[in-house]
Amino acid sequence: MKKLLAVLLSLMMIVGLCGCSGNPASANGSGNAGGGGGDLTFVIIPKCVHEWFDMVNVGAQNQAASLSEQLGVKVTVDYRAPSAADVTEQNTILEQAAATKPTGIAIDPVDYEGSKAVIEEIEAMGIPVMLFDAVVEGSGLASAGNDFYEQASLEAEKLVELLGGEGKVAVMHGVTTSATHIERYNGHMDTLAKYPNIEIVDGGISNDDVQTAQQQAAAVIAANPDLKGYLRVDGAAPIGISAAIEEAGKVGEITVVGAENMLEVLEYVKKGTITCGYSTDPHMQGSMAVLMLWQLSLGNDIPQFCDTGMIYLDQNNAQEWIDIVSKK
Repeated sequence: MKKLLAVLLSLMMIVGLCGCSGNPASANGSGNAGGGGGDLTFVIIPKCVHEWFDMVNVGAQNQAASLSEQLGVKVTVDYRAPSAADVTEQNTILEQAAATKPTGIAIDPVDYEGSKAVIEEIEAMGIPVMLFDAVVEGSGLASAGNDFYEQASLEAEKLVELLGGEGKVAVMHGVTTSATHIERYNGHMDTLAKYPNIEIVDGGISNDDVQTAQQQAAAVIAANPDLKGYLRVDGAAPIGISAAIEEAGKVGEITVVGAENMLEVLEYVKKGTITCGYSTDPHMQGSMAVLMLWQLSLGNDIPQFCDTGMIYLDQNNAQEWIDIVSKK
């Protein structure tokens, strides 16, 4: 009875936490082991090796362990991260994962158009596929993530407020083919464009890599001694930008808005190098991806979009989140 109740509570989480967008996504396969009482294997494929995605994996693994206990079967998460944000490498991993005939696959695509044919082939094999940390309009794939345009707009508005409506602001892009990063970048640019006294400069391209972000930010800071603000679109950039600002002795002179609840980023928020940010919740994205894939494997309809929520981070709650993240 307790197991049944726990399963029902998990289903309630999907309904309660997910906001439906458009028509529900139906299961597109035979369900593999999902409906037959056998073991389940869900594959999680992020864009690249990254601390943020490591936390997605933690959330997915925790949910798998909970489902294993509730269902009385072994639920496994097979986490496969490309070494870099490269569509060719990610497609190879996709194909290798599909060859193991898992119960379902969740992917954060480096470039959806570049992976579309592979994804469609996998779906034709009867293996359900969904997205996480990405929303691709017209793909027909369900997704767990956020309204990334809104997230970026909130951060840009906050930066403008902190700067008193004027000053030079740099915007750093991430993986330029990533739907998530494109949405955030557009959200920043559209919002900043509303303010005539804000001058926008090219903040570089991080490719979701800390070292690249630091190098790019250092060059931008050197070329723009009057720079007042910095925005970013990915999880690596806050670390790289912060390191470059500290190296240049510009803490307090350049206001950084944009943070994720990762330990290294949170430490920069605590110190004040990063002022604040609206963070996604990687643990929840991993958890909900597993629950949604499980439902797809059963042949059930799921929400087209599950909003996993955002967290506002600043010096007032940085230590609280450092404590939370350290325990996960």
